[in-house]
Amino acid sequence: MTPKNQDGGGAGPEDWATGGFVSPEELEKLSTLQVLDLVRARLEFMGVSSQDHLLLRRRVEEMEEVQDHAREALEKLSQALDKLRSPALRIGIFLEMSSDGVACVLVGGAEYLCQVDPSLDMELLEEGTRVTLNEAFAVTGVLGLDGHGPVFPVAEVLTDGRLRLGQENGVADLLVKRAKKLQGARIKTGQEVRLDAGQKMAMELLKPPKSSARALTEVLPTPWSAIGGQEEAVKGIRDAVEMPYLHAELFRQFKHPVPKGFLLHGPPGCGKTLLGRATAYNLRERIRARDGVDRPDFFLHVKGPEILNMWLGESERQVRDLFVQCREKAAEGHLAFLFIDEAESILGARNGSRVGSTILNTLVPMFCTEMDGLEALKNVVIILASNRADLIDPAILRPGRIDRKIRVRRPDEAGVEAIYRIYLDTEIPLERSARTLSRDITQRHFDRSEKSRFLEVTYRSGKSEYLYRGDLVSGALVESVVERAKEMAIRRSVAEGDVSPLALADLEVALEKEYAENELFPPSDLTEDWLKLTDFEASNVVRLTSYGSRSVETRVNHAI
Repeated sequence: MTPKNQDGGGAGPEDWATGGFVSPEELEKLSTLQVLDLVRARLEFMGVSSQDHLLLRRRVEEMEEVQDHAREALEKLSQALDKLRSPALRIGIFLEMSSDGVACVLVGGAEYLCQVDPSLDMELLEEGTRVTLNEAFAVTGVLGLDGHGPVFPVAEVLTDGRLRLGQENGVADLLVKRAKKLQGARIKTGQEVRLDAGQKMAMELLKPPKSSARALTEVLPTPWSAIGGQEEAVKGIRDAVEMPYLHAELFRQFKHPVPKGFLLHGPPGCGKTLLGRATAYNLRERIRARDGVDRPDFFLHVKGPEILNMWLGESERQVRDLFVQCREKAAEGHLAFLFIDEAESILGARNGSRVGSTILNTLVPMFCTEMDGLEALKNVVIILASNRADLIDPAILRPGRIDRKIRVRRPDEAGVEAIYRIYLDTEIPLERSARTLSRDITQRHFDRSEKSRFLEVTYRSGKSEYLYRGDLVSGALVESVVERAKEMAIRRSVAEGDVSPLALADLEVALEKEYAENELFPPSDLTEDWLKLTDFEASNVVRLTSYGSRSVETRVNHAI
């Protein structure tokens, strides 16, 4: 029997199932389970049992769950398939934005005018930023700045801000723009910049290489009074360095050229490096006291072996960079000092220092070129320090380059007493006054008794003489004696549980230990070289003998 509707006409399936509870439009929006629930309500209204309906509903619910899982899996597979089928995005470098809103982008070495996605934040588009491009070469995303790219030195900064980058091996120079973050940066000739992969734009200003940065040394306060036993050397440095700065007008009136460079030579441990630093500090103080202007110092302390490099041309580049740094700082108003320690290692004679090596054949000419270059060394002081000045190439030491040779000798007895007085600070616990302790230990140091004999020297004539401890003294040795004595006083204070002042006995024991550890002699036929390092005249010496211990004898087979 077919149900009839209220109008008497035949009812459709939906009208029969819902009994007119919902309209056909609303029925289309219901899920299968919701329709089933409406049918159940209709059946219960008609008085029909719902057990069969519950079973059917459970079965339908299970089918819908399976269908939902299948739909989710199908959507994931569709998304993965879409990703695999989608074309790759190109990556470019944003160069600039034109007036009509079109972006100029560098892609693969070629420039393109690209449209920009309107949803993209335009503030993210900075010059030099990496961007993504779709198939139509439209900018769709921003990736930020890249940290990779070639590095070039700056050869010239043009007036419009562009940079000319120098290259070697005859390759033409590059002319590049600056990225946004470099537009306000102060870039100097010689500094290095990183370019983008297409070499169109300078992206980053790099710090100086580590080899250059390490040379910069802070000049500690070192008045001339802090240097003992070197009155002659101090006077020579002050006449050669301070006078041209403090009396420049007189030098111009007499048409007297300012010395370019200075050589401090003498035995090791006698204060050559200390003299160099004191020169920079005291010149700054003298200028400030006279003119009231504080000119900051720029002290480059370089040890010769640090410049040597196995790569071709790298040692010469480091020498050139050192002079460039000094010239730049001098142009900025600094007091520029280039102090090269152990100068004989890089400026040795070109035909007698290294057998089979040609590095000195290029380093020495490079150094001479920098000193004689077209760009004058104005307000730059070159100081060389060496224990073996006889090994330095004569072209370096000629007048016009290294104009003054200042000998740093071993301190005499009065000088040693002054050095002891400097290191025996009155602020440390002392058994007696610093003056008394310095005088007494100096007398022990220069004792000419048999106990103080250190070396026996035999000459070709058969004559022998002795070198005593005072003949081989140095400022470094005096400092080491004082530091040893301090260690003994500290250990004694720890053992006694109270501060025990430094005594003369501590200094005497330290003196004995210091010389006992320094009984070193040449292992082969290097007597002449060893004696030159000790600042002792080596003429006609044929044998060295340690007095009071097992000797190591060396004979010289050639005339000295």
